[in-house]
Amino acid sequence: MDVMPQQDPESRRPSQPSQPSPEGPRPPHDATPGADPYVMPAEGATAVPPPPPTLRTTLRRAAFGAVAAGVLLAGALVAVPDGKDDRPKEPGPVERAEAAATAGSPASLSDLTALIGDRQKWVEAHPADAPSWATLGSAYVEWGRRSADAAYFGRAEEALKRSLEAQPGERGNGEAWVGMAALANARHDFLAAKRWGETVRKQDPKSWSVYPVLIDAYTGLGDVKAATEATEKFGELRKGVPALARTADLYRGQGWREDALATAREAADRATAPAEKAEALHRLGELAWERGEPEEAVAQFDAALRTDAGHHASLAGKARALVALDRTDEAVAAYQSALTKLPRPAYALELGELYASLELDGDARSQYEKLAELLEQAKAAGVDESVVQARYESDHGDPAVAVELLRGQWKKQHRSAAVADALGWALHRAGKSEEGLEYARQAVDTGVRNASYAYHLGVIERELAQYGPARRHLEEALRTNPAFSPLDAPKAREALESLGEPPPGGPGDMQPPPPPPPVPSPEPKREAGPEPKPEPKKEPKRESPKPEAPAPVPSKTAPAPSKAAPSSPAAVEADASKSP
Repeated sequence: MDVMPQQDPESRRPSQPSQPSPEGPRPPHDATPGADPYVMPAEGATAVPPPPPTLRTTLRRAAFGAVAAGVLLAGALVAVPDGKDDRPKEPGPVERAEAAATAGSPASLSDLTALIGDRQKWVEAHPADAPSWATLGSAYVEWGRRSADAAYFGRAEEALKRSLEAQPGERGNGEAWVGMAALANARHDFLAAKRWGETVRKQDPKSWSVYPVLIDAYTGLGDVKAATEATEKFGELRKGVPALARTADLYRGQGWREDALATAREAADRATAPAEKAEALHRLGELAWERGEPEEAVAQFDAALRTDAGHHASLAGKARALVALDRTDEAVAAYQSALTKLPRPAYALELGELYASLELDGDARSQYEKLAELLEQAKAAGVDESVVQARYESDHGDPAVAVELLRGQWKKQHRSAAVADALGWALHRAGKSEEGLEYARQAVDTGVRNASYAYHLGVIERELAQYGPARRHLEEALRTNPAFSPLDAPKAREALESLGEPPPGGPGDMQPPPPPPPVPSPEPKREAGPEPKPEPKKEPKRESPKPEAPAPVPSKTAPAPSKAAPSSPAAVEADASKSP
């Protein structure tokens, strides 16, 4: 915007004066000779020239000028730096990724990419730098896990082995051992992860970095006690958001819903880095989904994606919640986007079942074929996806294959609630409901609030004619999350309706009691005949203690025994027999 005053073009003073004519400048007709033609004539008091300044005035002006010059010079020195910036330097992506790893928090995918590139260049020039190889290997593990690209796990293993060759773990290279434990967890080899982690803990019990991998290993093995102890120890050694997040996950796995929610909210409030904040918001979304609040879940997943657009797991979580809200078109789009950016087999199975619930059989078959491809890729990379494959085989393939896969998991000591539930359901689908009941109960008895677990147990109990427990667990499934699955939630309602209302006379989980034995009628014949027989047995009991402790008849606080005796017919008959 032009803030200069507008003038007539003809009234503007030229930047250069015109060349004088040989006769001299021509003044205007109303100007005095020798005056500047471009200066307005003086009027009034300004026409009188001022008197010459005195010496005092001159000195005063010189002093004011010196002060003003000093002020201007100081301002110039402040405004124009001398080439040094005292402000703290903003950390770059590599520094941010290193800071996140040091704090035990997740780094953004962009920062993680920068860290990988930086370490790759460094180890090329310094192949004997064991810590840098360990950092590179751990970054590969995290990238493969966060992007669902199992090919990075092979690179991670190679980098970690190079680190251990340059400096064995026994000589202080515990970071490489922790990386090997994290790699084993990512491949779902929880027993190997436990061994690596416990080796590090034995060598350095106060190293907090080993406890997250131990927590994941113990959770995968279903060792709740060890996972709880590791979580508590991690909280002692590493305060802040990472410890709160692990504690919230522990409470969630034990079914302590209110405690899990409070701790997860505190973690979200205290998180500052975008990746850490998004992970905390995603956890809140998962908790909202599990307790049957899809609107809240969508809001939390959206907040996570706004915080960190690279948190692709929130796309799948949002899709799951959108299905519950009957916004299936949006759910399909969200699932497809999630699978493009994070191709996990579990998401492919969920999308296939969504297609099946919408009676889009062709799309469902195509999605199941995509699932098979992802499972093959995972197997080639050394990742064990037996639980997801068994879930597919139980409901859409061969249940006998599912039983074989899950028995193998159980032999590997992978005995988490998820494995127990999947094995119980696979046995039921394979026609072995009695055996499956034991595993299904074990999954529910862990306390975790999972609607699918309660549904599977209720169906198995109904198959075994245990109608009361079946009704209770089916109701629990629908009460926990009425839309826990687009395929199974409607089946749960049908199964519950087929059981009908509980029988009157007792709780819904109890069978009607057997009829009581017949009670003899109080007729005189029966009183005179069979009933007096047991009375003589009671009389010796009353008479036997009399010599030792006779009844205190003259007691003022209790009535005399003789007054209470006539109330019994047997006593009346006894008195009559004693009378002459």
